[in-house]
Amino acid sequence: MYMQLTEEQLGEQVATGGNRAEGRCGWALSDLVRAELVDRPRRATYQITDAGIAFLAEHTGDISDAHLKLIPAYQAYTPSTPIDQPKTPVIHESAIEPLEQINEGVARLHDEVKTDLIKRIREQMPDFLESAVLELLVAMGYGGTEQKATRLGGTGDGGVDGVIDQDALGLDQIYVQAKRYGQGNTVGRPDIQAFVGALHGMGASRGIFITTSSFSPGAREYANSVSTRIILIDGERLAGLMIKYGIGVQTRDVFTVVEVDEDFFD
Repeated sequence: MYMQLTEEQLGEQVATGGNRAEGRCGWALSDLVRAELVDRPRRATYQITDAGIAFLAEHTGDISDAHLKLIPAYQAYTPSTPIDQPKTPVIHESAIEPLEQINEGVARLHDEVKTDLIKRIREQMPDFLESAVLELLVAMGYGGTEQKATRLGGTGDGGVDGVIDQDALGLDQIYVQAKRYGQGNTVGRPDIQAFVGALHGMGASRGIFITTSSFSPGAREYANSVSTRIILIDGERLAGLMIKYGIGVQTRDVFTVVEVDEDFFD
């Protein structure tokens, strides 16, 4: 439930749970932002939207997940299981090992962060994505010993936004195209064909096409059929790589799990 904590409840939360109240308030605000009832114009600043004012006029008392799930903006924002990924069967919590519960909790948090990352990138200027993906590739180990990556985006870029060394000596290079597309705006076969044409014009043999949306089946089929080596990275995979390599995210909590040291008792 959202909105109301009495002074006594807040004091109890702080005394017994440390950051528990802060964490729950943070999650509540995040959900309200996803539902577009609250806006986040800048860091640590929140303001109610016109939709939020109208929502409050129609609802009195507490606001629950059930209320938010009826809002189209919240439904569109909530992470969903990809079509080609099998759905996880529902298992009663008591039947799940504690470590499994931790892993499932972390996976859920990461799904939320993935969705938020893509939304935030879409709100930036196009050159932000171009710079971000080059920073990601450097974090993944590309760029050579000098971690060299060059952004080429702009007029006359020929459909290529950046270039990065593949190996330590710079003997080969990878060219990058980054498309900041909104939800439902799929990258099609013509986009990949144009990228391959730009690579041929530069004498390049490999490239990476990254988008904040997804690729059509025709685009993937074409990328797999040409001799030029093309790697396609959609929004889901992009966000996952950003989390894995620490781009655009920061560590919130670290948990230590212990077990009995059998050697101690031998």
